[in-house]
Amino acid sequence: MDVLLVDDSLPFDGYTPSSQPLGGVEKAFASLPAALRRRGHAVRAINRCDFAITAEGVTWQPWDAPRPEACDVLIAYRKPALLDFPVEAGRRILWLASPGGYLEKGLNKAILERHGEVALVFCGPAHRATCPPAFADRAVVIEPGVRPDYLDADAMAPAHPPRAIVTVHPRLGLGWLLDLWSAQLRPRAPEAELHVYSATLDKGTLGGDVPEPLKPVYDRAVALGGEGVVIQRPRADPDMAEAYRAARVYLHPGGDNEVYCATLAESQAAGLPAVSRRFAAAAERIRDSETGFLVPDDEAFVSCALLLLGDDDIFQGRSADARRLQRERSWDAAAAEFEALLR
Repeated sequence: MDVLLVDDSLPFDGYTPSSQPLGGVEKAFASLPAALRRRGHAVRAINRCDFAITAEGVTWQPWDAPRPEACDVLIAYRKPALLDFPVEAGRRILWLASPGGYLEKGLNKAILERHGEVALVFCGPAHRATCPPAFADRAVVIEPGVRPDYLDADAMAPAHPPRAIVTVHPRLGLGWLLDLWSAQLRPRAPEAELHVYSATLDKGTLGGDVPEPLKPVYDRAVALGGEGVVIQRPRADPDMAEAYRAARVYLHPGGDNEVYCATLAESQAAGLPAVSRRFAAAAERIRDSETGFLVPDDEAFVSCALLLLGDDDIFQGRSADARRLQRERSWDAAAAEFEALLR
């Protein structure tokens, strides 16, 4: 089939995750086209990429390039308005990457009502639960895949001193984690380090502006530099896989508005155990007491994090389970499920 994917957000293409840091939402769009191509489809992607390229057999075109006249299937990413992309399509699909409440607001609802046959693809049960009742009969769950850098990562090689990693956006619980680190974790693991991967905070360390709402978190992270907190620049997939291999625990605050937790899926596949508060999307990524721990409160969070930082048997068992149990979801598997919608 001739498949066209469209997204009008940021500049990237199918090669970007291997060379530059990219958010999980964008990485999903960068990954699916090549997986569909490997299944024998002719695939094009139109987005804000800087120039036309061919990546793994997929044609990537900039937004202002000449548009194709027709395709068998149009996959519109995130925005219902992209369902009106000017192409003759035999079938149209809306692939979502944020909570679904916006679907029933304003023009979005009218667009979906006009495109009455459109399937709505959610990325997990927690995400599916945000679908407005009016569109529930169209909802389909297809979990994103994980890229090969994580699925095929070498065996874990934890660094010394023991290292924890957090990649959460600063406004989504990082302040809570920093307080917990300073008050309870670091005093009981005095050699441990907390590596905070954040483009926003890293920009601040280089003299750039930090948005006003995030300055308290930035200032707190900098102030804790003497207590093992290290601000890191996010990396491309090959280097992030290496960062996960060198750590002993992925610390995840968790939140109600999460729909998938891409970096949690990636770190689990690499073999890095995790500790998270018990929120729905995190619970879909972690196998409790096998690949990490889902905890009810701060006390349990601290206890489990300390176990993974300091107990070799606990760490090695959870890491082995993560590598054994969390490497099933490739992008090829996700593409096979998308393929069922293309017919």
